[in-house]
Amino acid sequence: MRTRVRGWRWRRNTLRRRSDVVEAWTVLAVAVLLLVGAPLAGAVAGWWAHDHARAVAASDRAARHQVRAEVVGTPPDRPATTPGGRDHAYPVRVRWTDGAAGTHTAQARVPAGTRRGDTVDVWFDSHDRSVPPPPGESQIWQHTVTIGTCAAGGAAALVLLVNVVVRRVATGHRLTEWEREWARTEPQWTRRQAGGP
Repeated sequence: MRTRVRGWRWRRNTLRRRSDVVEAWTVLAVAVLLLVGAPLAGAVAGWWAHDHARAVAASDRAARHQVRAEVVGTPPDRPATTPGGRDHAYPVRVRWTDGAAGTHTAQARVPAGTRRGDTVDVWFDSHDRSVPPPPGESQIWQHTVTIGTCAAGGAAALVLLVNVVVRRVATGHRLTEWEREWARTEPQWTRRQAGGP
């Protein structure tokens, strides 16, 4: 019947080795890092990602402009679909009127299902090239949560990997210490066993 003595690595006793103390402190450090450090790393990374994504979105909004344009080209009969079954946007000629520069015609990506003569909102850069719309608030938050989750998971994985390495090294040191102790004790033990009580 085995009896577990909790906290024996923390108390002074003759069986405790230096490797046991190192392992006990490692377990405590791993618990703190997993419960506090990894979530904190995720929060900091998410905060940074949110600020960065908002700055990129603001820069995109400043460099792009949205226009309401009429589809003048002929859309494809069967637009391409993604493997998940969602329809892709596809390029087609559109025309819009600008109060300062007159009428413009350009190639732009329009949603699937758009027909000739429909009016759509499209985004262009300063050279009238079709560009995707700037990221919205939901995309910014998706990016934030993804980066935060990946950072927290990566930090936790790193802590667990270091824990595995420290435990292996501690076990190796413990076995070496036990062999050294047995080398000192074994001659006395075997002499006692051979000679009787």
